[in-house]
Amino acid sequence: MDAGALDAYFTPIQMKKNRPATQFSVLVQPADRDRLAELVLRLTTTIGVRYQTLNRTVMNRDFETVQTQFGAIRVKVATFKDIAKRTPEFEDCLAAAKHYHVALQDVYQAVYRKLD
Repeated sequence: MDAGALDAYFTPIQMKKNRPATQFSVLVQPADRDRLAELVLRLTTTIGVRYQTLNRTVMNRDFETVQTQFGAIRVKVATFKDIAKRTPEFEDCLAAAKHYHVALQDVYQAVYRKLD
């Protein structure tokens, strides 16, 4: 991600002769494809990189802050046409849970109560 990937993830797969393997997927901007393919070849054991160009629809993102009994928590606000989603920021919730010695779920619930 530090190299400019939009996202990266691993998927367990099965190869020929039923051998287990892991597929490493990296989502990149077209302009970054060759540079990141070279990085994958350099830093992994793979001997080849497959790529395909896909289109995607992305929601607009913004942030708001919600005050809770555990302090200020940032909330990501994603919108697309008439669709809106609000999601508490994990890192803020985790820091508050550690600071107040409460379960992470307690912080999430406090944020969602404020959002209702």
